[in-house]
Amino acid sequence: MTRRTLLALPFAMRLRADAARDVWDLLGDAASALSEGDTAVFLDCFDPKMPGYERLSEDVTALIGEATPSPSSASQRGGVSCSIELVSDQGDDQTRALEVDWILDIREVQGSIGSTRREEHVKIRAAKTGKKWRIVAFEPAGFFAPPDSR
Repeated sequence: MTRRTLLALPFAMRLRADAARDVWDLLGDAASALSEGDTAVFLDCFDPKMPGYERLSEDVTALIGEATPSPSSASQRGGVSCSIELVSDQGDDQTRALEVDWILDIREVQGSIGSTRREEHVKIRAAKTGKKWRIVAFEPAGFFAPPDSR
């Protein structure tokens, strides 16, 4: 290796670490938005050109609708909570491939008030467009479907 390559190596490793942290922050933002019932912020974490985006949007909207109490029934408990554990993270400063264990606890308000716990090994691909990271692939596609439609 040349001296120039050796000098650039720490910088390149720092970029990769920053990219990994940025994508992990993106997943945290998505999980937080879902837990807060904020469909718009959740969907903003995904590329609208992603295959299956329309289904994702429909599923998340229905999920939040079933799990969020209306203002007139605020005493009812409902909601979604998320937990994500990183399994693997590979890539560079433009694209990242992650595998996570995602736990979704859904407390329904409508119908019989109950809860559903969903645990999945999820594969995610993120890409940087401009200065913003977005999720461009997500498997399994129906993970965010409401409990009655799965």
